[in-house]
Formats: sequence, C-alpha cells, structure tokens
Amino acid sequence: MSTAHAIARLGFQKWYERELLRSHANLVLLLLATLGLLGAAELYQASLPLLQQLELLGVGAASAAIGLVALRRYLYRLNHAEYVADQAVCKGCDTYAKLEVLDGTAASSVLHVRCRRCDHRWTLQL
Repeated sequence: MSTAHAIARLGFQKWYERELLRSHANLVLLLLATLGLLGAAELYQASLPLLQQLELLGVGAASAAIGLVALRRYLYRLNHAEYVADQAVCKGCDTYAKLEVLDGTAASSVLHVRCRRCDHRWTLQL
C-alpha cells in the first residue's frame, strides 16, 4: 500500500504510529540477528569438524545479512516517517497532524492536504 493511500485510509497520526512501530520492529530484528552472529562466533572453533564449522559460518553469514537488511529498513522507515511528520504542521495555525487528505488516491509522491482547524491547504512531499 502506498504512503498516500495509507495516510488517507488510516489518518496521519495512526499512519505515523504504525510507521514507527514497524521501524522499531526492524530494530528488534537487528538485535536478534546480532545475537545470532555473536552466538555463532562464540561457538566457532578451529578444532570442530569441517561440517560444523561450515554450519556456524552459514549461521553467522545469514545473521549478518538479516541484520544488514533490518538496519537498512529501520533507518529508512524512521527517516521517512520523520520527513513526512516534519511537514504535517499547518502553516496557518501551527496545528500538528490535524489534517484531512484531499486526494488520497494519487499515486504520485505529493499528497494534498487541508487543515481541519483553519482550512489551510498545503502539500506533503512523500
């Protein structure tokens, strides 16, 4: 689901909350992947049979790859949510996140919104 559609369907505050929760879920995944990598490093010994060494190296490599993807997703979602949230302040009355989406079906990277308090209109860059 696109960002514009999600904001139009859920409202800005719920969308923002969900984006932060998804972002921090990726942070938890990063921490778990780090534990997996450290556990594999702890168990690795040169005196182990070759098959067990390869298994531990595979676990370590998979944990590192999962951790890198989780870190990338965490940073992207967090930065994107903050970027959009910085624009959610009405210039007319300084109200935060009290907006109504005017064209939520647009597939573009621009969302036209209106302040519920003072009827000021502006665009959000997604």
